[in-house]
Amino acid sequence: MTQPTSRAVYAGSFDPPTNGHLWMIRQAQTMFDELIIAIGINPDKKSTYTIAERYAMLEAITQEFPNVRIYSFENRFLVDYAHDVDAKFIVRGIRTASDYEYERTIRYINSDLQPDILTIFLMPPREFAEVSSTMVKGMVGPSGWRQMIRRYVPDAVYEKILADNEGR
Repeated sequence: MTQPTSRAVYAGSFDPPTNGHLWMIRQAQTMFDELIIAIGINPDKKSTYTIAERYAMLEAITQEFPNVRIYSFENRFLVDYAHDVDAKFIVRGIRTASDYEYERTIRYINSDLQPDILTIFLMPPREFAEVSSTMVKGMVGPSGWRQMIRRYVPDAVYEKILADNEGR
């Protein structure tokens, strides 16, 4: 008899992926047989990078993890997406107290919708706690921006940001 596969979903906009995202992926992929990175498409949110660009950046930074798969989803609740891909876990990051309050509420709503899916919270180390995609994008432009964002994103993402902002 074979053991059932444990599958989890880690979702976000990943616009662009940061070192914090990579830390979450690195940790989560050790906890489950399969980790699905789900790029959430929010039509009400203006993205800097296309789905294809975000997919390519995620693919580049996760190539060392054979149990990671990358997909996208839109117009549905994350918990329903997790159910549809037979995931029993959702992985979420907690960086701040406000993240905790928000994620706790969503966790209870998710449990109402799909009681068999558990939410797992991971708390990244201090050096990633304040890093967000929005923060990284906001740093591009002023003098010295290249050195500033270098510390917050993986190499492949850094190269993409540099290429997209040549001449700035």
